[in-house]
Amino acid sequence: MPRANRKRRRSRPPEMHRNNRYKESPPDFSLLASLYPSFRQYLLFPSSSDRPAIDFTDFSATRELTRVLLLHDHGVNWWIPDGQLCPTVPNRSNYIHWIGDLLSSNLIPQITNSDSNSEKLVRGFDIGTGANCIYPLLGASLKGWSFVGSDVTEIALEWARKNVESNPHISNLIEIRDARKSRSLDGELASITMPSDHVLVDVVKEGESFDFCMCNPPFFESLEDAGLNPKTACGGTSEEMVCPGGEQAFIHRIIEDSVSLKHSFRWFTSMVGRKVNLKILISKIREVGATVVKTTEFVQGRTARWGLAWSFLPPRRNLISPNAPIKNDLSFMLHGLQRKAGAFQVLKSVETFFLSMGASCKSDLASFFVNITISGELAGEMFNDGTKTDSAIDGFSFRIAVFEQTPGTLLLRGSLMRKDSSNAGAFQLFFSQLEENLKMEFLHKSGG
Repeated sequence: MPRANRKRRRSRPPEMHRNNRYKESPPDFSLLASLYPSFRQYLLFPSSSDRPAIDFTDFSATRELTRVLLLHDHGVNWWIPDGQLCPTVPNRSNYIHWIGDLLSSNLIPQITNSDSNSEKLVRGFDIGTGANCIYPLLGASLKGWSFVGSDVTEIALEWARKNVESNPHISNLIEIRDARKSRSLDGELASITMPSDHVLVDVVKEGESFDFCMCNPPFFESLEDAGLNPKTACGGTSEEMVCPGGEQAFIHRIIEDSVSLKHSFRWFTSMVGRKVNLKILISKIREVGATVVKTTEFVQGRTARWGLAWSFLPPRRNLISPNAPIKNDLSFMLHGLQRKAGAFQVLKSVETFFLSMGASCKSDLASFFVNITISGELAGEMFNDGTKTDSAIDGFSFRIAVFEQTPGTLLLRGSLMRKDSSNAGAFQLFFSQLEENLKMEFLHKSGG
C-alpha cells in the first residue's frame, strides 16, 4: 500500500489552469512598458531582482496593468473610474477556463429549447458584473460566449456599458442588465428603489435559458474586514465588497434562486473566498436537491479562492454504453500526477466527491480505501434521469481503493460489496462520474 507523506501534502500550491496564457508566460512588464508608455511610470526596479515590478498596493498601477493586459493580450479596450473594483486578468481567466471545462465535459447535457440552431452560442450570466465587466469581456474575447451582466448601482451599469461599447467587435455578445428592475404582476417592468433579496429571480426573463451563471460575490461583512490585506489595492465599492453575512449569505441567495430556476441553467457557479464556507455551502446545495456539485481551487497570487458549481439537471446516462458488459469490479488509472497528488490526496478527493453527492462514506486511510453507501433515493435520482419509474432502485454499497503503481501513477479500483447485478449499472454510472471528476481535478491541473 502507498504511504501518505503528510509533510509534502501542501508543499506546492495549485497551478494556474492549463489553458491560461499566463501559466507559462507571466506578463512581461518591460515589454509592456516599451509598447505602452503610460504603463512605464509605474515600473519599479527592486535591487533583489533583474526584472521590473509594480506596486500592487497602488490602485493606479494595478488598473493600468489590467488595462494594458486586456488590450495587448485580448484586444479589449477597458477602463474604470477611481474606487471601483480592479480585477487581475490572469486570475479572472482561471474562472473562465474552469467553466469551459464544466461545459465541455459530457456530464450535464445542454438545455433543449425552441431554438433549433445547432450552433447555438454558449450563454452565460454574470451576477454583479461591476464597472469592470471583466467576465463578459474575457468570456466573449477568449471563448466567443455571449453574456448577460447584471448589477444594481448606476456607476457600475454606466461603466459596464461603456466598456462593452468600447469593443464593437464583441459588443453584440454582451447585454448589461439592471438587476433593480423586477417584473410586476401585470408583466411590465417596474423599477424598485431597494435591492431585492433575489439575484437571479426576476432578473432572468421568462423563457430565458443559460449554460451557466458566475459570480465574484461580496466576500466581506464590513469594509473594515475588506481592508485587512495591506499587500493589494484592488479598490472596490461597498456594494462590490460587502454584504450582510458576507459571501456565505450572498451565495445562499444564489442557491435559493437556483431552486426556482433549476431548469434554466446547466450550471450555477460562484467563486468562494473562504474554504471554511465550502462545506456549509455544499451541504446547502445538497439540501435543496442538486444532482451534481463540483469544486476547484484557483490560483490568486498569495490569496486562495475556490470555485463552486452545481446543477439540478440529470447527468447523462450515455456515460455508459448500452452494449457495455455489466461489471461488479471496475478500475481506472491516473497517469502523470504531480508529486503532491499522492494516494492520500486522491482518496480524500474520492471521499469529498461522494459526500457532496449525499452518499455516506467510511474511510480507512491506513489501508487506503473508502466504503461508500448510496441510498435508494440518491441512486434513483442519478440513474433514472430524474424521471419517475415503476421500478425502484435499491441502495447499495461499494469500496474504492487506491494503489500506487509507480511515482505519478495511481490505480483506483471499485468493487460492489454485494455481487448483485441489479445494482451494477448504477454502480458503473457513479464510478464513471468519479473517474471524470478526478481526471478533471488532478490531470487538468498538471496539464494532462
